[in-house]
Amino acid sequence: MRSISLLFLCLILLVIAGCESHRAGPAFVLTEDFIIIAHRGASAYAPEHTLPAYDLAVHSGADYIEIDLQMTKDGELIALHDSEVDRTTNGSGLANAHPLDKIKALNAGSWFNEQYPQLANPAYENVEIPTLEEIFQRYGTAANYYIETKAPGMEEKLIKLLRKYSLVQSKSKVIIHSFHSKSLRKIHKLEPGIPLIQLYKYSDKARLTDTEIRSLKKYASGIGVNFGKVDEDYIKKAHRHGLAVHLFTVNTDEELQHAVEVGADGVFTDFPKKSP
Repeated sequence: MRSISLLFLCLILLVIAGCESHRAGPAFVLTEDFIIIAHRGASAYAPEHTLPAYDLAVHSGADYIEIDLQMTKDGELIALHDSEVDRTTNGSGLANAHPLDKIKALNAGSWFNEQYPQLANPAYENVEIPTLEEIFQRYGTAANYYIETKAPGMEEKLIKLLRKYSLVQSKSKVIIHSFHSKSLRKIHKLEPGIPLIQLYKYSDKARLTDTEIRSLKKYASGIGVNFGKVDEDYIKKAHRHGLAVHLFTVNTDEELQHAVEVGADGVFTDFPKKSP
């Protein structure tokens, strides 16, 4: 699989109609810029959702680093995609069945060395699952964060941490997305200024109904949808109603070119590349 070309990224310039931000409605997210979101960090080059992967993503010049959130048994937010720890650690079971000290004892990098020997790094043998607070402590306001709530119930803890590290007040520093509209609606009530993206995963051609749009406009600034299922008409309809569209997961030059051609506002990629 080929990584996204540096030259092609340099040439991208999309002009998208903007929308006003106001406290009562969804926050502003449409911009003239096509954004690159480092999917689980630079996950093609280092173990996903670990500090090495986030370091590479930040250094690559990606516009945002994506962080999937799970909650431990004792209520701590950690960077982990799956509800279980089995796939990316040497542990087993649900993340929310383990307290943080047990989670921190797990090895979160050996699997990557075994699966991708050409990219193996001895340092990955000792990496841990980071907490969200550790990520904020490491990058602060120097990075932009694209955060997914993987389940309802973590919203107040998330907002508390964003406030603690002055990320709510920093324009465009944080976007939150989720498949769970209940989670996004709660965040919108807690902090209406944070842009929210409603995730959809279509098995067939994507369709956006007027009923869905009316519902989305009450809390969301955009839509995240699986690549290959949307066409130009879908995106134009979203734009007419002030909704951005971000596509996941785009990992080749051809896929990126198609995303640009149909009018997407940004992509998630495992291969973030440094901007000039």
